[in-house]
Amino acid sequence: MINLYKNCTLCPRECNIDRNSGTGYCGEGSTLNLTRAALHMWEEPCISGSNGSGTIFFRGCSLKCIYCQNFSIAHNKGGKDISITDFSDICLNLQKTGAHNINLVTPTHFVPHIVEGICLAKEKGLSIPVVYNTSGFEKAETVKLLNGIVDIFLTDFKYIKSETAKKYSNAEKYVDYAKASLSEMVKIAPYPVIKNGIMQKGVIVRVLLLPDHLIETKMIIKYLYDTYGDNIYISLMNQYTPIKEHPYKNLNRTVTDYEYKSLIDYAAHLGIKNAFIQKGETAKESFIPSFDLTGIEQRAHPADD
Repeated sequence: MINLYKNCTLCPRECNIDRNSGTGYCGEGSTLNLTRAALHMWEEPCISGSNGSGTIFFRGCSLKCIYCQNFSIAHNKGGKDISITDFSDICLNLQKTGAHNINLVTPTHFVPHIVEGICLAKEKGLSIPVVYNTSGFEKAETVKLLNGIVDIFLTDFKYIKSETAKKYSNAEKYVDYAKASLSEMVKIAPYPVIKNGIMQKGVIVRVLLLPDHLIETKMIIKYLYDTYGDNIYISLMNQYTPIKEHPYKNLNRTVTDYEYKSLIDYAAHLGIKNAFIQKGETAKESFIPSFDLTGIEQRAHPADD
């Protein structure tokens, strides 16, 4: 599996770079690099539950949106190199702290490590669901590698217009890849399974409302509901947070209450039942975790039972 880093084509960028000696668009080589591993309480309710989701943040990104909330790690700052054995132990430590799941955040460019690491963790006793938390900029072929490894897909669907994807993410073909990869995710997890309020298997599609993009966002949720109905959950997000000054002036503000209410009303009009909405002041930098190597730098091996 690790040989996939040679002439890497894991993501739609298809850099064909030998990541053993260089880096591709993601900015990462062939050594696994993590920035944080800790309980996180601010995911969807069926992911965070009462104990928290065991989030593991990977350094680097194959998409690199200009408005990224995790801008520093997406652009390869910080982090710590980790072996596959250490990765498996980190997963087990999160399970021991009571995490409802292992939540792999921005994982695409490290799929070979993830497959081997999760397999090893399961051999050692990992029993909670594994969540693949992605931008949606995925190749269906790479998603297929996760069959039997990942239980829940928590994927973004950022754009439905290629010009918007090009402008904000330099990914003109984002829509084609997002559609194809989502189809593969639904094949792996065709319907939601929830026990005691916690998802065990399924697909959640996050739709982030950007300022001045209400019409396009409505188009996205219509496509999702027309295609998958209530076999997936749709998470309508208003948490867009301007992290830095942008050349596109609309991105320098949060979304308005009117914009978000209009989106919720439209979803209700479509008849969407399996949906999450956000309440309160979600557009705050305080909701963005500190990528300070929590759970990584001072990693301890799991205690014996």
